[in-house]
Amino acid sequence: MASPHHSLLSLAASATTFSIILLCCFTLIEALNGGFSVDLIHRDSPDSPFYNASETHSQRVAKALRRSINRVNHFKPSSSVSPNLAQTDIISNSGEYLMKYSVGTPPVAILGVADTGSDLIWLQCKPCTECYKQAAPIFDPEMSTTYKSISCTSSQCESLRKTSCSNDGTSCQYSVSYGDKSFSNGDLAVDTFTLGSTTSDRPVSLPETIIGCGHDNNGHFDAKGSGIVGLGGGTVSLVSQLSSSISGKFSYCLVPLTSRDEKSSKLKFGSEAVVSGPGTVSTPLVPNSPDTFYFLTLEAMSVGSKRLELSGSSGSGGLEGNIIIDSGTTVTTLPTEFYSEFESAVAEEIDLERGDDPSQFLSLCYKPTSDSIEIPSITAHFTGADVKLNPDTTFIQINEELLCLAFRANQEITIFGNLAQSNLLVGYDLVKKTVSFKPTDCTKL
Repeated sequence: MASPHHSLLSLAASATTFSIILLCCFTLIEALNGGFSVDLIHRDSPDSPFYNASETHSQRVAKALRRSINRVNHFKPSSSVSPNLAQTDIISNSGEYLMKYSVGTPPVAILGVADTGSDLIWLQCKPCTECYKQAAPIFDPEMSTTYKSISCTSSQCESLRKTSCSNDGTSCQYSVSYGDKSFSNGDLAVDTFTLGSTTSDRPVSLPETIIGCGHDNNGHFDAKGSGIVGLGGGTVSLVSQLSSSISGKFSYCLVPLTSRDEKSSKLKFGSEAVVSGPGTVSTPLVPNSPDTFYFLTLEAMSVGSKRLELSGSSGSGGLEGNIIIDSGTTVTTLPTEFYSEFESAVAEEIDLERGDDPSQFLSLCYKPTSDSIEIPSITAHFTGADVKLNPDTTFIQINEELLCLAFRANQEITIFGNLAQSNLLVGYDLVKKTVSFKPTDCTKL
């Protein structure tokens, strides 16, 4: 039986943001013969348009934590959001990675938020009924020779919830709304979608990709970007549209937020995304609602040699599908009672003066007396997969004086966040319905 918070999730349109900058031609067939790979650039990296050179490393970490608060909040049900919306709640500009791609023929460069908790790919389009301020030129579909509107009687239109017919009855209209009151409305269409590839000198061209051409968009979007690239499990996400061509496989390797190395993270598709070899472990993907999210089963956590079972403390009637793996949320959240046990076990292993997080977001903090402290080994026990977490990212330096455990209590939603996934090659196989983990120095890829 699904846990209560998953039942709540099915009643809400909620979301997560997994943001990416893809440094954007192969034909799709040429590219997929060997798979392809793209760069993921953290939004606080010097290569990101959001980078602020005047900020300290600790200030960037603090901002990432604040964004994480918003993301977790918007996994929760909202009475103002219809359960039938095609998309789920998302803080529009809170993503940790950004995505640069091109759309149309000739190709027009677009910067969007790539999101594993969203499905539809949409961008701002002319003519605007209402558009938020955008620094780059807004895409004009009339200038693209490969742009085609989708009929409201087509299977593509029917595959997306919350669609309608245009006033003249000829084209499919989409409507997406987010938990922070942001929205996008416009035409559902197909056009050529182009990605840069780090494994080839030529970009990867994806013809007839379903996109949303937004003519009425507003809310908490940043002028430096345009829209969302959905990488979730729904039928119109980029991953799902590529599914048969990439054999349902994609993977990423996230350079730790704490790393001083300016190397980019990587997102891979197809044969490039296979995760195998020594140290690889795999766990089942669990079908759950909404199908946008990727659900796993977390059975226990270990601190050193002490194993803590989730059963009995998670507040659920069953463990299956009890955690969402999300690359856009910074910290990992655990059920409240279980988190208390987990935090106590961690605290027993550390003999340092305690401190308080000024933001009150993280509850176990210490005042380190040297540049390095001994962090206890922490392992996440998923069904069939014991994943040892990187000690450099189980704790995070939030300012010059405080080092805090990068986990947080949340009774309503449990998330395996990106700090916990750092320096792991994480592979999704949507055919076999598994997620695999392999310890990897992501700066070396």
